[in-house]
Parts: sequence; structure tokens; C-alpha cells
Amino acid sequence: MQMTRKGIDHAYTSLVGLSVGDAFGEACSYGFQHVRDRLTQEGLATHSWCYTDDTELAIAIYEMLAQAGEIRQDTLARLMAERYRKDPDRGYGKMARMILRGIANGDDWRTLSSGTFSGGSMGNGAAMRSAPLGSYFSDDFEILVSQAAASAQISHYHQEGVAGAIAVALASGAATRFKDESPTSVADDIIHIVLKYTPQSETRTQLQRALAFPADTNPAVVTQAVGNGFQVTSQDTVPFCVWNACRNIDNYREAILSTIEVGGDCDTNGAIVGGIVSCFTGIDGIPRDWVNRCERLDIAPLWP
Repeated sequence: MQMTRKGIDHAYTSLVGLSVGDAFGEACSYGFQHVRDRLTQEGLATHSWCYTDDTELAIAIYEMLAQAGEIRQDTLARLMAERYRKDPDRGYGKMARMILRGIANGDDWRTLSSGTFSGGSMGNGAAMRSAPLGSYFSDDFEILVSQAAASAQISHYHQEGVAGAIAVALASGAATRFKDESPTSVADDIIHIVLKYTPQSETRTQLQRALAFPADTNPAVVTQAVGNGFQVTSQDTVPFCVWNACRNIDNYREAILSTIEVGGDCDTNGAIVGGIVSCFTGIDGIPRDWVNRCERLDIAPLWP
């Protein structure tokens, strides 16, 4: 495949939204219940917000797409390992450290990824980085599914880990493809596409459960039913995030605030929701003061 300008522009927009949600979630992971009040307090309002491994690995996907226009697993594994080796203190989980360290030392990612937990990880680490990929492949959902699966397998070989990456990529892809429609129509489109293409799994079952809740439901009620990422698994993380992104698809600020204040895996939840919602709102829809507080990405768009 060839890298396309339209696709990489879409991916960059999603990446910015992902990184701001990630950094904001990390900054608010303690005292998350009071995140709205904390926005006006000196510490949160003036200190820089640093992003985590969620953004680092999403950057690797962006770089992969910029180089080749597709996921090439061996190359992406190398890019991810290089980012880990360059800056290992980004909050990587124990298993991610083991896999990325092994890849950096020359071990085969297939053996490393499939050998964890006797069949692969079902964690949310593949889902947290897949929104830019979905935005890039928004013109073809079948290719999107195969590419999201390929990106996930490098670290999350289990079907649940793969399903989570696919679901998030589908949500961002639908938000990108249908961004000229009304917010209500786009939310319906996202739900339809996610449920149509996400493979059978517990993640999909929980998605179906979450997406059945009306948009005006209290988010805490939804997290009681499907989880908030506290268990750090795909099936415990992705369903609520996709539901909350849908109900706030035109309001990045509210999407992130209502995501963070339910707790759980705050930075990853923020990354997933931010990566999806920004596909509809664009970068201009992200609060400018939030963007200014966040750590700058160590990449730039490929053109003005």
C-alpha cells in the first residue's frame, strides 16, 4: 500500500486527540473524582501534562503508516521496541516491558507475544494505540479490521486483546468517515460499524451491552455494568470508552472529563476516547489550553 495524504492527516488528528486524552488522564489519575474542580486549581492548570506509553506506541503506528501506508508487523515491532528502548519510563506494564525488551534484543515478537499468559495478553494495550490506525483506514472497514489485528498481535496475541484494538479502530474509522453528518447520526453509525465488524469475543459481548444504554445514562451506571478499565483488560475497558465517545462525539472536553471522573485506567481510557472523538471534532475541537499544557509530540505532520 502507498501512504496517502488524506489518511495520514486523519491519523495525525486522531493521534493528537489520543495524546491529549492520555496526558490529561495521567495528570488526573489521582483525585479523578474531582477532575472538574481540579481544572481550576493551580497545580493542574499550570503544570505540564506528560503522555504515557499509550501515546508512545500510537506514535510508532503513525510512523509505520507514514513509512509504508500499512502495518508491516516486523517493522512495527522494531519501531515499538525502539521507542521503548529510547524512553522506558513511560508507564509500560510488566508484560509490555518484557515483550518490547525482548524484541529490542532480537527475539521474535511472535514467540514473545503468543507465549504470554499461555496464549497471549487480553490487556487493553493494543486498544489504547489503535485509534489513529482506524482513522487512516476509514475508507475500507474490512482492511481496517485486518490492519488493526496485525497491529495488536505484536504485543496482544489473545483474541480479546485483538478484538479491543479492532473495536477502537472501527470507532475512530466510523467517526472519520461520517464526520460530516450530525452527531446523533455519527454515534449511530459508530455503534453499527463496531458491532458489525468486531469479532465474536467477550469484548464484543460487553460492547453490545454497553452500547444498548441510552446516551443520557449516568456513566457510573454503565461502568458498573461493563467496567472502567480497572482490570486493565480489553473487555473491561473498551466497551465503556466506545459508549462514552459516542455520546460525546461532538464535545471533546466533556468526553474526556466524563471519562476520567469514573476512574479506572484513566490515561488509557482518555487515550481511547480522545483518539475517537477527535476524529469527529478535529484538532480545533480540542480545548486549546489543554493542547498547550500537554507535552509536545516528538513528530510533526508530514506537511503544513
